[in-house]
Amino acid sequence: MQFVLIIHDVADYDAWKAVFDDAASLRRDAGELSYQVLCDDTDPNRVVHFSQWRSLAEARNFFESERLVEIRAHAGVESPAFLYLNQRASGDLRRSPTSLGVGAGRKQCAVEPGG
Repeated sequence: MQFVLIIHDVADYDAWKAVFDDAASLRRDAGELSYQVLCDDTDPNRVVHFSQWRSLAEARNFFESERLVEIRAHAGVESPAFLYLNQRASGDLRRSPTSLGVGAGRKQCAVEPGG
């Protein structure tokens, strides 16, 4: 699975969130599958957008496009930091350790072509 983690400093969360919501169909059509929006516990205008994508190439094409540069400016985003990520392991610690596959997933990160 491929993910993108973006840390935004925004001028105003509510204004940013309105633009973010308006861009939902753009993100979906570009390849975003799901997302979470989080904020810093001491600064509500430091926003983290964590999303799953069909591919990192699609995510890069979307986030690095001129259209997104304009949308970020309109949303009041200041110098976002992007991390393009491949999943190496996951688990649910609410389940028993034997069902978690502890020790599994110790392979190298796959590098996506073009990524």
